[in-house]
Amino acid sequence: MTAELVRGQNHPLSQARLEIRISAGTPVAAAAALSDENGRLHGTEWVAHPGAPVQPGLEVSRQAAADHRLAVDLDAMTEAVHRVSVLLALPAPDGGAGPARFGAVAAPFVAVTGLDGTEVASYTITGLDLESAVVALELYRRQGAWKVRAVGQGYAGGLVELFADQGLAEAAQLASGIDEAVARGLARSVQAPPPRTSEGDRSRQAAAPAVGPDQGAAPQGAPGPVPPSYGGQPSGGQGGPQPAYGGATDPHAASVGPVNYSHPGRQTSAPPPPPPTAPPAQPGQPARPVAGDATGWSMEERLYNQVWGMFEDLARTTAAYRSAVDFAESRMDKELEQALSDPRSRIGGQGDAAREAARARYSQLVDQARASLDRDVAQLVAEAEVVEPALPPAFARWDNPCWHAYRVPMEIPMALRLGDLRLPEAEPIRIPMLLRLPLERGLWIDSGRTDSLDGSFTDSHDMRRLAMDTAVAHAARLLAVYPAGEFTVHVVDPAGSGARALAPLTQTGVLAGPPAQGAAGVTEVLARLTQRVDLVQMALRGGAPDALPPGFDTSQQLLIVNDFPHGFDDRAVNQLRYLVDEGPSVGVHLMMVADREESAGYGPLLDPLWRALLRLTPVPDDHLADPWVGHAWTYEPPAVPHGSEVLRQVLTKVAEARRTGNR
Repeated sequence: MTAELVRGQNHPLSQARLEIRISAGTPVAAAAALSDENGRLHGTEWVAHPGAPVQPGLEVSRQAAADHRLAVDLDAMTEAVHRVSVLLALPAPDGGAGPARFGAVAAPFVAVTGLDGTEVASYTITGLDLESAVVALELYRRQGAWKVRAVGQGYAGGLVELFADQGLAEAAQLASGIDEAVARGLARSVQAPPPRTSEGDRSRQAAAPAVGPDQGAAPQGAPGPVPPSYGGQPSGGQGGPQPAYGGATDPHAASVGPVNYSHPGRQTSAPPPPPPTAPPAQPGQPARPVAGDATGWSMEERLYNQVWGMFEDLARTTAAYRSAVDFAESRMDKELEQALSDPRSRIGGQGDAAREAARARYSQLVDQARASLDRDVAQLVAEAEVVEPALPPAFARWDNPCWHAYRVPMEIPMALRLGDLRLPEAEPIRIPMLLRLPLERGLWIDSGRTDSLDGSFTDSHDMRRLAMDTAVAHAARLLAVYPAGEFTVHVVDPAGSGARALAPLTQTGVLAGPPAQGAAGVTEVLARLTQRVDLVQMALRGGAPDALPPGFDTSQQLLIVNDFPHGFDDRAVNQLRYLVDEGPSVGVHLMMVADREESAGYGPLLDPLWRALLRLTPVPDDHLADPWVGHAWTYEPPAVPHGSEVLRQVLTKVAEARRTGNR
């Protein structure tokens, strides 16, 4: 039976190998500190954190996430360790993005479990307000046995104050290193799925409760409020969801459920229509999947939520499989160790029999876990087979027949497909990678060489060509899903090396102007866009958005930059950083096509730029992590079918709609 702890309460631990499971509702960094019998840290090497995730007997997550699983082996702790403190910290706000205090988010939940998932003790950390770091709980020795205690000690000064309180002289340096590691992790993470319900249920109905359109709230599953005309995203924003609980002023409000911001006297026009129902299944057979069976006010919203539900389902079932395999390996190792430590097993065939029995039990557990995973994956494959054909163009692959009946839309869609995601244990299933619109962060298409997953070799010339092809495919999709004239693309190609890849954009006439070449062309485009950002910011800050110059282009702007850093001086680099930081909030976005290694010559000057962009690759690569359990997902870029003219046909229709609309 699980012990539900309150602050200060303790509970005995009967197992040495444990998991600490954390659910925070918003991305947090998790760490674990080892201390002596007086509660003092003896150095930075006594802390497991995202920058150094593995210590003897400890392993923590490598990035900030809404959910964590920390591995603990108490038997592997040295005699000097008497206490293991589990620490949580909100990522340092970047340009004002993200919560700065625990009082503004849902109360974090921490559970100690066995390797089989059985909960031993749990603790909901309530009563936090201005704190940005907290000691959630601690595992401690007492008379030769280990116990867990609920702590909930928060620190308004963040990790610096927390580590200093534990006697660490290098508190500021360690906190800075953790912030840097978390920032790198956030820069490589995919967008978070829709927020969970207040009950924490990760079911297909996981989005926040829908509200009527007259209430002006975000669509269900949206990561935040409906943005204003220029995007309204925080500069440098991460793109993850805001917690479903809202920003309560009462520090205890986060523990009592979601805040209802609707006017008590206002009635919604109508409840959302029910999702389509699946036909009855045959006895003993799983229910047949139906496209759009998630909640939402429109089919697009239902499909969006359904795709993220599939993402969560695959992440959850894979995590369960990996946990089961870890448990099986741990159990086999323990049984083999016991067999070898018994002198009697060294005589005759007893030792061999014990080892064979341990391996047989391991195989049985792994086979059971694999069978469960295969069953779940088969169900997801069946669901994908009905969902994929039903996706609208913004969510669909380039080979989807919906593109052949393409029409320029009248409204901006909820999201955009940037490729597919998959896990190595579930090769048959691909999950669409959907990014909410308008963009909250720019994109970096990495033209550098990567370790190919299939062992093939791609030289640097081919990688640059593939990177530009990928950038053009992304830009074409953005142009296609926006209404005519509401999305403008500029290109900077200093040496003209991207001319072949850019042909679909240049020949159909969808660009704002010819690609800028040479130092003068780069300077002119960057100056024009930075001036645009300044003008819009001044108008918005002055409360006069209508005071912009006559004929001012209010459409979303995308700048594609090829061959960086060739042809860019220090002033141009600073302007790019300015566009990355300030542009998204006023509708100016950046798509860099560059080799990170070649750009390293600028040193730390460019680190903030790369961290603010979402890195994508032109070939499959397992560099993306989810914000839930931290799986390393393989990203597959969107591929236009070989020999297909679908991309040019779509861009031609976009150009025709623009000309017709401007007459």
